[in-house]
Amino acid sequence: MSFLRTGLLLLMTAIPPNSPAAPGSVAPPADEGPVLRIGQVQGNGERSPLEGQVVVVEGVVTGNFGSGLGGFFIQDDGDGDASTSDGLLVMPAAENLPPVRAGQRVRVRGHVTEDKADNPRGTMTVLRATRIDARGAGEVAATKLSAPPMDWEALEGMRVQVEATLTLNGTDARFGETLASFDGRLWTPTELAEPGSERIKQVEADNARRRIVLDDASNRRDPDKLWYLPQGEVRGGSTTTGAEGIVDQRHGGWRLQLIEPLRVAAAPRGEAPQVAGNVRVAVFNLENMFNGDGHGGGFPTSRGARTPQQLEAQTAKLVATLRALNPDIAALMELENDGYGPESSIAQFVAALNADGSDWRFIDTGAGPGIDTIRVGLIYRASKVAPVGKFAVLEGGPFGERSRVPLAQAFRRGDDGQPFTVVANHFKSKGCSEAEGLDRDQGDGQGCWNALRVDSARRLDAWLKTDPTGSGGRAVVVGDFNSYAMEDPLRYLRDAGWQDAFVVAGVQEPYSFMHEGRLGRLDHALLSPALAKSLRGAAEWHSNADESRRHGYAQGNEAGPWRSSDHDPMLLGFDL
Repeated sequence: MSFLRTGLLLLMTAIPPNSPAAPGSVAPPADEGPVLRIGQVQGNGERSPLEGQVVVVEGVVTGNFGSGLGGFFIQDDGDGDASTSDGLLVMPAAENLPPVRAGQRVRVRGHVTEDKADNPRGTMTVLRATRIDARGAGEVAATKLSAPPMDWEALEGMRVQVEATLTLNGTDARFGETLASFDGRLWTPTELAEPGSERIKQVEADNARRRIVLDDASNRRDPDKLWYLPQGEVRGGSTTTGAEGIVDQRHGGWRLQLIEPLRVAAAPRGEAPQVAGNVRVAVFNLENMFNGDGHGGGFPTSRGARTPQQLEAQTAKLVATLRALNPDIAALMELENDGYGPESSIAQFVAALNADGSDWRFIDTGAGPGIDTIRVGLIYRASKVAPVGKFAVLEGGPFGERSRVPLAQAFRRGDDGQPFTVVANHFKSKGCSEAEGLDRDQGDGQGCWNALRVDSARRLDAWLKTDPTGSGGRAVVVGDFNSYAMEDPLRYLRDAGWQDAFVVAGVQEPYSFMHEGRLGRLDHALLSPALAKSLRGAAEWHSNADESRRHGYAQGNEAGPWRSSDHDPMLLGFDL
């Protein structure tokens, strides 16, 4: 709480009137001009009606964040207009101006400006002070919020206390920010609504209405600990009530510059899920499992662990995750594409899984599949299931350096069980590098490379309808599709007859990924109609998406499965 050292003594009563001389002003010394109410400076629009003019205001300092935010906030007792803010950010324009502290009444003369503050959606009204005079002590009450305001602009620069419960949707520790929301968690719009629909506009508007960033009142990068959180971090889904801060507009939207620590009700961690059925299939994006040269050297690699010690920690977390899930088959994404010899990433990962005496094996495709830096893989427990026939891969078109080559393998439980196929997939990500034409971001919420992902889905469906493994059409198609549930690739596959395992299982509000505080599924499990009849359960383990990166192997490395990846693993159960 270094910025609080000036003493944030914020009292809870209204500022007494300064003078009855004139509505909205007080009588100043003759050489200063009229003292305006802050509401007159703010106005009832996004920009000040007095922009560019020299004005004099008087108010109580509600927070002096100095170099942290470039100035201090003041607030007066209002102008009687609820549509105008009674608070204002003051930035000293001269180094020799006197210091101020919270709880001090000051009179400020300066130029009214509108500061973009890296905010593409609006500006912050700022008074660039050329003179500051102390006027004794003062008191200011926090405005109580029991719901998100209709317009944050009317509260810009004001001290508020949020009486409603806010849900905390993950922390950006790099910038000291926590994304919070009124009325529950935020969802990625294309997880809930079809791109281009009226429904998606409603979801986007609702997210914007409920969203607020809680900030540490500093521009410092990578703080050691977030002073306003009890443990210096927070798990997604935790809640807080009574958040108190000053309304600020910068870096893309509205935020509260906090002046008091949060009282947090932490979201509990869940145990590894259990699903019914006699065959269990796990799906897990390993977040770049790279092992250097396989002999302890070759670090740092292009992705993943930077040192042998980090690889050891990463492996331990991934092993802990799969052991807790206890699957019979696991489809893996983001494995290093480095062959299948003893020094390969997949071979050494399976060896780590077998350190407890297990009997894991991997499907060896000889090379690849594919030529991308990362690939998919299939592993299985030999005592539970057996591969049937030869693997199959789908190459060409989008599958290569964009979407990773799918890998399909039929398995059988027991000597006479009916074969079924597991297909591991990893479609092209949403990053925009090299995207052209229809693969550019179309502004519909699906990001870049959507056209290529749709083509990937179309080709995948056509290929699987040829029954490439000879399993009779009993298949589960799983992996990281880099598409949310209502985006074009997933709708294409569902329209083609593939059934969402989580819908079949009746799972409510599933999610496997959190991006910018919004939940959704990039990871999916789709069933052929023949196999859907055998599904007995589907579950996700929220051991990663809701966890702080500080628990991951590259930072705090908390023991156990927590933050072993940026994706949650999922588990399917079948009676076969």
